Amino acid sequence: MNDPLAELTTNPRVPLAEPIRRARATVLDAIGDLRAVHDDALERPWRWRADQTDDYPDVRYGLYRIHELFEEATAEIHRGGAAHPEPGRPEPAVPRLAAATAARWELRGALTPLPASAWDADPGGGEWSIRRTVGHIVSSQRAYGWTTAWFLSRAGTPDAGEYPPDGALPEETDEEHEADGDVADVLARLDGLVDQASECLASLDAAALAVPGRWSHLPVTVDFRLGRLGSHIREHTIQVDKTVAMLGLPTSEVDRLVRLVLATYGRLEAMVFGRPMPAVARGALVVEEAATAAAATAAAVRSAAGVAAEA
Repeated sequence: MNDPLAELTTNPRVPLAEPIRRARATVLDAIGDLRAVHDDALERPWRWRADQTDDYPDVRYGLYRIHELFEEATAEIHRGGAAHPEPGRPEPAVPRLAAATAARWELRGALTPLPASAWDADPGGGEWSIRRTVGHIVSSQRAYGWTTAWFLSRAGTPDAGEYPPDGALPEETDEEHEADGDVADVLARLDGLVDQASECLASLDAAALAVPGRWSHLPVTVDFRLGRLGSHIREHTIQVDKTVAMLGLPTSEVDRLVRLVLATYGRLEAMVFGRPMPAVARGALVVEEAATAAAATAAAVRSAAGVAAEA
């Protein structure tokens, strides 16, 4: 068995909507522009609208404006306005998986401002490095999916709700090395696991969510385990924050604003994450349109901050 999550689940698949995939790439490009801005440029004037009469709004507001664009798009999807109606109700598993994608972007917000050297710095006191923490997140995300699929496959059998016996699933990966390599590659690996969990589990119905399982040797349901997908990421996002404090790394205002932008985008993506096309088509396009507007704003903000675009 190569991938228990894919092989043991038989419910319909819900692939990630292509507009969301494109929106993510656009958002990360925008973040690249924002990270080029320095705090000392935040009060420079930014020409947002043609009817401006003074030096405000400034570059600082430009970053907040991107946050607002994502909040406006979230409100539009939530309201289901006439321009972009959002028909139908999601399957009951979707809110759990939506929480996981929001958590994934919050983690990115904590990690993105950090220099690459910070990933391997020793915080002392026997605490994990940031790379070790991220490796644990990646490994656990994979294991949660595998074991959840096992519990689903054993529903109604005499061993329902029991951990798989030795050898029933592949050996778990070595979390000490799950985050080895380039930071972008590591985060892409986590993205793939969060997305795969949604693709394989988003169509689960209420009966499937009630299937018995275990967590930390305690009897729980599949629904509880899906809730841990996002909660576990948040648990170790806080650990990353603690490690950053132990390392004495400074946090600039731009760092904080980048984190705000990524968290807000995560909440926006959560509005449509785990939902199938075509039901989600209009909402996904709202997300993509917001990402495109954010990227244009980020480029303008970078220019106003006096930072030349990369060739």
